Amino acid sequence: MNPRERVITALSRRVPDRVPKTMTLCPSQLARFRQETGCTDPLAYFNIEVRTVDPLPAYNPADFGRYLGDIPADARIDEWGIAWMRGDFHFERMIHPLRNATTVQDVLTYPYPDLVAEERFIGYAERIAEVRRQGYAVIANCMGVGGTVFWPAYKLRGMEALLVDLIANPDFTATLLDIVTEMMAGSAHRLAHYDIDVLWLADDFGTQRGLMMRPKTWRTWFKQRLRTVIAAAKAVRPNLLIAFHSDGKIDEIIPDLIEIGVDVLNPLQPEVMDLSAIKREFGKHLAFWGGLGTQTTLPFGSPAKVRQTVRDLITTVGVDGGFLIAPTHVVEPEVPWEDIIAFVEAVEEFGQYET
Repeated sequence: MNPRERVITALSRRVPDRVPKTMTLCPSQLARFRQETGCTDPLAYFNIEVRTVDPLPAYNPADFGRYLGDIPADARIDEWGIAWMRGDFHFERMIHPLRNATTVQDVLTYPYPDLVAEERFIGYAERIAEVRRQGYAVIANCMGVGGTVFWPAYKLRGMEALLVDLIANPDFTATLLDIVTEMMAGSAHRLAHYDIDVLWLADDFGTQRGLMMRPKTWRTWFKQRLRTVIAAAKAVRPNLLIAFHSDGKIDEIIPDLIEIGVDVLNPLQPEVMDLSAIKREFGKHLAFWGGLGTQTTLPFGSPAKVRQTVRDLITTVGVDGGFLIAPTHVVEPEVPWEDIIAFVEAVEEFGQYET
């Protein structure tokens, strides 16, 4: 199998020739990679089978000054009007432009970006075709500022404010979430017209202990809106693979995600979820992407521990296919180089399926 065939087979819950893999390095780890290998492309060096191909950034000519107020001179303002300021390492702090909004009209008149503008898709089909020509699977993100419905809304409004709004300001909340949903559904519909292999959605709903809201609240506010986004893509290509990312412990809503059309679940944090049990219960309906803990095994385990964990994941979550192995988050600065190499080598050693 070539890389694309391997990924599609695995994510379609079938058995490929071997377990596919991926990982993303944080900036300091990318610098370490260059130092250690003399190469500039970790995807090629580590034989990663997937590539992300997204449209060009949206252009938004709006003046967000009245929403943001005084901000540091070195802050960057994205197309959503969110101001970003450098924090520690590669993390950033936000200034939320709708943090002071009080009325539905404030939400309706906000200058949102145009996610389906024609200029975003100039040359997009050709870029996808080139990746396909090279034999890789193509991932496209249906995400605004890192998420699909919840994330864009809370980054516009602020996390605490939005969670309060769910209870205290239902009309305000419904208006904001509906606008974001319509935008993301339009994006999903447009992306599905291109020759992508996986449409990637994301909204972090989990904490280390469970959902950050009651399941009933999640179903009231987010389930149907995510269904709308997925349906917009599936209306164009019914067999398009839909991957959904949520950190944390989200066991309670996995059946709901299956119901609304999710095909692939990421990242499966082993610190908070029983991955073997999830595979047994949901493996007939979901493929899985992730599994290697970035809070435990990668930063604090020895290379031998990493190798054993990879082998265990392949023999449990990877049984009968349906698994793409990856760290559960970007590989952070504290991860030893030796553990990165151990991960890659272990997948190569233990990832072969018997034929």
